[in-house]
Amino acid sequence: MEAMISNYIIIVSISGVLSALLALFAFYRKTDFTGLNAFIVSSAASAVYTFAFALELSGSSMQEIKFWIKLEYLGMPYIAPSSLLMIMHFVGLERLITRKLLTFLYSVPLISTVLVWTNDLHHLFYQSIYFRAGAPTPLVDIVMGPWYIVQGSMTFGCMLAGMCLILWRWGRMRRAYLRQMLIIFVGQFLPALGAFLYLMDLTPYGIDPVPVVMSVTSSLYIWAILSRGMLTAAPIARENLFESMRDGVLVMDLSDKLVDYNRAAAEMLEGLDAAAIGRPLAQLFLPAGPEAADYVMNSNPQDSEEHELVWHSGGEVRYYQIRSSPVLKHDGLLAGRMIMLIDVTERTLLQEKLLQLATIDSLTGIYNRTHYMELSRQKLEEAAAADNPFSIILMDVDFFKSINDRFGHQYGDMALQHVVSICRRHLRPDDIFGRYGGEEFVLSLPGAALPEAAGTAERIRADLEQSIFSTLSGPISLTASFGAAEAARGRHSLEELLSEADHALYSSKRNGRNTVHLSSGSSITRYMPG
Repeated sequence: MEAMISNYIIIVSISGVLSALLALFAFYRKTDFTGLNAFIVSSAASAVYTFAFALELSGSSMQEIKFWIKLEYLGMPYIAPSSLLMIMHFVGLERLITRKLLTFLYSVPLISTVLVWTNDLHHLFYQSIYFRAGAPTPLVDIVMGPWYIVQGSMTFGCMLAGMCLILWRWGRMRRAYLRQMLIIFVGQFLPALGAFLYLMDLTPYGIDPVPVVMSVTSSLYIWAILSRGMLTAAPIARENLFESMRDGVLVMDLSDKLVDYNRAAAEMLEGLDAAAIGRPLAQLFLPAGPEAADYVMNSNPQDSEEHELVWHSGGEVRYYQIRSSPVLKHDGLLAGRMIMLIDVTERTLLQEKLLQLATIDSLTGIYNRTHYMELSRQKLEEAAAADNPFSIILMDVDFFKSINDRFGHQYGDMALQHVVSICRRHLRPDDIFGRYGGEEFVLSLPGAALPEAAGTAERIRADLEQSIFSTLSGPISLTASFGAAEAARGRHSLEELLSEADHALYSSKRNGRNTVHLSSGSSITRYMPG
């Protein structure tokens, strides 16, 4: 039996070492877990308690044993309150930790410590301490005093409250943090069970089993810290951050299957719910259209990437910025990847609107003069480099001022829109159509020689003349005058070409309007369709 006691002392000493290592490790570990200080106090108090208990078991006289019991109470009463505070931080209830609560939780242990050290004067904690009959070595039993009951109730109350908080939070905690919660629950349950068995005198020779149990719980804590990142941050804080993010987040495993997602992602991805856990990324992205499918086929999970995709969801078109980054384990090995979905629809539409305002004439919907000049200059340079023809048509609506004067500017605007709709019928995909001035329009025809440009101008002229522009005041006849010019191979700038077309247009207006004139550089002639 003495050998059993010796083995027990060794196990208890190991438990003290583990608790001390936990306290030191937590003290020197820089993390953002707000409950770290409470965990340090709990671990340090456990170390004091278990070392003193081991020394109590090795004591040979009542005086010596009483001294070690006093040392035990420098640690033991503070374990349960500190553990409760750590759990409150863990489940996100740190807002309830007030100065009043701290005063209450630590005043009872402090009083217990004082009463134990002065027990011979009042016997409020222990009515008596005596050697246990029939024990193989000097072991003591106690008769509880009134404050012993207060301290015991405090200890059991804190442990029970901690376990209840974990169970309360269990169903709402994400799967990734359930192991940590289970370990903390076991860390509360086993000591509580051991203490209960001790109080019911169900342990061999009435020896307190709690210090031995703490060797198990300390080992579990060490494993959780090293492998599960237990002290890095409160999981509920992570969860709240994860869920409160406005951007969608998908967590994928090595097989690119869904492991986790937040609420924002569920709102952004059609059909994303708990049943989607384990589905491949392709299955989640394919309904969003060809760009999303192409992203899945060509993205590399090991690379940090950023793409902007057109996203089809619920019958509407959105624009998502997709940011992918690898997720690494503690040993640096790849664990999967995290995909962030940022809704940039408003920004993209605003950019498109600003671009449209900068390039498109708001009344007619065709290029404004500035953008027309930029595009045409570029196409002219390309045509010159490839030795291809390039022509320009200038057109001016005849007697447009009289339309504004007779019918008002509203009908004048509608007349310009009517002219544009007629012109669009005769444009090729590569032609550049712009509003050059008030009622003046310009067309660039890459690859078209002067005869082809003349034919296009004539078709537009004839179509416009024969079309009917109806108003509430009756039909309005619309005609236009045209001037066309072709760039001499490699010798014309855009401004020179526009000047030639303008001279030809002036000839059309001077010679009766509603005609097409061509500039060949040295002469201007009227176009007569064959």
